[in-house]
Amino acid sequence: SGLSWEPRSRAVEQVHLRCTEGSLEWMYPARALRVVLEPNLSSARHTTVCIKPASDFQGASIYVERAGQLHLVVSEAEGARSHHVSCFSAHTPQRVALFLQACPQRDISRRMASFQYELLSNQSAAGPDFKKMALVEAMCRPCDNVELLMAICSSDFVVKGSIRNVSHDSENHMSQVDVSVQKVYRQKNRIFQQDEASGEWRGPIRTLLQCKVKKGGGDFLFTGNEHFGEAWLGCAPRFKDFMFVYRAARERGANPCEF
Repeated sequence: SGLSWEPRSRAVEQVHLRCTEGSLEWMYPARALRVVLEPNLSSARHTTVCIKPASDFQGASIYVERAGQLHLVVSEAEGARSHHVSCFSAHTPQRVALFLQACPQRDISRRMASFQYELLSNQSAAGPDFKKMALVEAMCRPCDNVELLMAICSSDFVVKGSIRNVSHDSENHMSQVDVSVQKVYRQKNRIFQQDEASGEWRGPIRTLLQCKVKKGGGDFLFTGNEHFGEAWLGCAPRFKDFMFVYRAARERGANPCEF
């Protein structure tokens, strides 16, 4: 909180964050805050940083430090656009410094500059917006058998279910697949939840609009990863096709993990 700082001090508060993803809340922004993203995984080379401001983001602007220069990433005016995700390449993969500059205020009403961040290691994620980052998972092509077998081992979520509905958001270049879930094999967070009234498990999965996802009958195995609390589609074969591939691989001893 900016209220805890000495009124006459001109020092810049420094915060070191050691996780590859997380969030920060700066209440009553005052003067400036330097946020250093320094993940503990020294072997990992995170080449892209993505920032998603909270829907009520206000009171500050976010810059990234590059070679001693500050480059604007999120202005206070842009912060209110909750779907706006800014991605940029990290010049030094082990250490990224963000600079939050408080905006002058005429009153002491409550303000909070809050955002989520993710460090990504896939270079294809670099770009100005969320749809570029989504390309890490959603490539709009069927997965081959090797990719499919790896997807059940490494994905943030693996669920069996059917498609209830597909809706399209042309403004944000995204489609949403509403899934009726029969079995949750794995999920990182509680995206797929049980409806209290019907007892049915449901959840939304996002993908790129250009993938032209359509509603289809039958059961699928949905896999993918999470970004900023949202599920993004990876491999999604028909369940019977997946089981055929998996059983054949298991008989050969070629399955990378047990399903």
